[in-house]
Amino acid sequence: MSQIRRLGFEAADVRHIVLTHLDLDHAGGVSDFPTAQVHVLDVEHAAAMQPRTMTEKHRYRPQQWEHQPRWAIHGVRGEPWMGFESVEAIGDALLVPLHGHTRGHAAVAVRTGYRWLLHCGDAYLFHAEVDQMPSCPLGLRTFQRLVAVDDDARRHNQGRLRELRRSHGSEVRLFCAHDPLELRRVIESPAAD
Repeated sequence: MSQIRRLGFEAADVRHIVLTHLDLDHAGGVSDFPTAQVHVLDVEHAAAMQPRTMTEKHRYRPQQWEHQPRWAIHGVRGEPWMGFESVEAIGDALLVPLHGHTRGHAAVAVRTGYRWLLHCGDAYLFHAEVDQMPSCPLGLRTFQRLVAVDDDARRHNQGRLRELRRSHGSEVRLFCAHDPLELRRVIESPAAD
């Protein structure tokens, strides 16, 4: 909320929250905006509300939605977008399914002038994972494998993101949630590479 206030807004000004997934470190601020609609893929909502495995039971915190948010649950039945077979439009944003890290993980695409910003959430955790010659520190690589609900799907989607960057790098800028280098670059210069 303090970041929103620094931008000159209040909680009531935030009408929509579009989440990549509902892991505790991604959904923790939802209750700060009690009047906002919270957009998420249907399979992710189901995973959080009715976890099937011990991994799912530990990754979600029901206390984060005890305030009964105004859920906007989206299926995957939309249009193709830059090599992805089906994305869901939410106003000016797109939910791009990237299952694997969680059952309903998605990226969020937002158009900024002539270019898209694609927030990849936890589809990868280190900027070089989406390079054409991918690399990742061993600890991060191991962590991702251990917390993924479907590691094959997660790795497949990293390959799709590499292809997106290769084929559409001038049109789309990718960034993930946990790489401080990428986040700093996007904040300082959203339109640059």
